[in-house]
Amino acid sequence: MENEFMKTCLYDSHLALGAKMSPFAGFMMPIQYSSIRDEHLAVRNHVGMFDVSHMGEILISGSDAEAFTDHIFTNEVKGAGAGKILYGMMLYPDGGVVDDLLVYCGFVPDVFLLVVNAANIGKDYEWIKKQAGSYNVIIDNQSDKWGQIAVQGPDSEKIVTEVLGLDRAVSTVFYTYFETECDGTGIIVSRTGYTGEDGFEIYASVEKTVSIWNELLKAGVTPCGLGCRDTLRFEAGLPLYGDELSAQISPVMAGLGMFCKLDKEEFIGKDALKEQKASGVSKKLVGIELEDKAVPRATYPVETEDGRQVGVVTTGYHSISLDKSICFALVESGYSVLGTKLNVRIRKKVFSGTVVKKRFYRTNYKK
Repeated sequence: MENEFMKTCLYDSHLALGAKMSPFAGFMMPIQYSSIRDEHLAVRNHVGMFDVSHMGEILISGSDAEAFTDHIFTNEVKGAGAGKILYGMMLYPDGGVVDDLLVYCGFVPDVFLLVVNAANIGKDYEWIKKQAGSYNVIIDNQSDKWGQIAVQGPDSEKIVTEVLGLDRAVSTVFYTYFETECDGTGIIVSRTGYTGEDGFEIYASVEKTVSIWNELLKAGVTPCGLGCRDTLRFEAGLPLYGDELSAQISPVMAGLGMFCKLDKEEFIGKDALKEQKASGVSKKLVGIELEDKAVPRATYPVETEDGRQVGVVTTGYHSISLDKSICFALVESGYSVLGTKLNVRIRKKVFSGTVVKKRFYRTNYKK
């Protein structure tokens, strides 16, 4: 079965560490090494590292690269400046989401690196190419050339400086990056992550990625699987494509309109988002905190107190950091106001909950 799935450059290391492996986005990936709880707390309290080499990297270059990237991306790259990283989405004309992604603004003019979700690499690449039209751009899917490690947690800066010798990390602010050499090999280091904690993401060749991973292991950094990556991002209010964003769930519905620059001259999907903001949307993504410790899961119905279904859970856990049962849910807009009482049906029982802010956990980014 495993032969049917792709493997990252760190696959052998995961097996050697005894990781529980499972298919994810077409790859065999580590879900956990010890326990999801222990790995989650390592990131919240100290430092952990993730193999995120399954993520996709698509390079856009050429004399029209800036204009083209702005055409397909909701945030604004024009004027952002070299070394800046922007979060946003690529949209269909109706406002549905092709993917959410990061855009790295190059130190060389007219070069942009798009970091996309692993499950969407092929789809995104084909979609981007179809939008190129008369733009003078080169679109290069470089996903197979890169490995990526995320080092996350309050001790991450200490680790990347003392263990890896990346002193420039200290002066690197949130959502910026630098390029450097590590033992003669070019790498990219960004102050970004997907956990709600301070941290860095390191891009390198597949060979160098293995070397860096081994150095971090020797230094005692806790390897973490996708299990706690999901619990961490969820507590911090961060969306997952396919759950909180999709072709059917627009940025306006997901509460991510701040990453869509409607004052830009144009981008694909802009008119649809303007209409949604002006006239409203039928559904909105909310956070719900349950009064009980029962665990809400994706697809569980969300109901009014009189039993009418008004939504569905998209992600849910009993929070490791907060010791509360919480979830994201897509609900009818009339029930999205903070403080609204809603029930979650878990199998044959219903559990009372309250609509709260989607960022359940106070994030600790170094800005």
